[in-house]
Amino acid sequence: MLAWFALCFGAGALGSLFTASAVPTWYAGLVKPAWNPPAWVFGPVWTLLYLMMAVAAWMIWRQAPSTSRSQALRWFMLQLLLNAMWSPAFFGCHSPVAGLVIIMVLWLAIVMTVVLFWKASRVAGVLLLPYLAWVSFATALNFAVWKLN
Repeated sequence: MLAWFALCFGAGALGSLFTASAVPTWYAGLVKPAWNPPAWVFGPVWTLLYLMMAVAAWMIWRQAPSTSRSQALRWFMLQLLLNAMWSPAFFGCHSPVAGLVIIMVLWLAIVMTVVLFWKASRVAGVLLLPYLAWVSFATALNFAVWKLN
């Protein structure tokens, strides 16, 4: 389980390298929708989501080796890679459009992961639903920031 925690939180840590310096500077200067959450919300939300993602992946990984388990974990790794790519694209490159492209593909990868996890373990699938909900919200926010700027 520790390896899954390290992997998930590692993706988050990579993103924070690009986010931390851009939020008070570049991002602060962007026009954002009225429903943009305050900056302090993102840390606790992502901490909880990465925790739930790690537990879900661990639950699938613990299952007997099979083609479906391997497929589910491949999709999990793909969505985690896309998750890690979003911050460098959006914050690092100062590009809401690049972030939007990545987050839309990320959303699709999360949906696929939820479906595959759900088939293997309903609990694992349910653990990913808040992540899907948050990324759905983040996609709408990313779109709004792109349109407003």
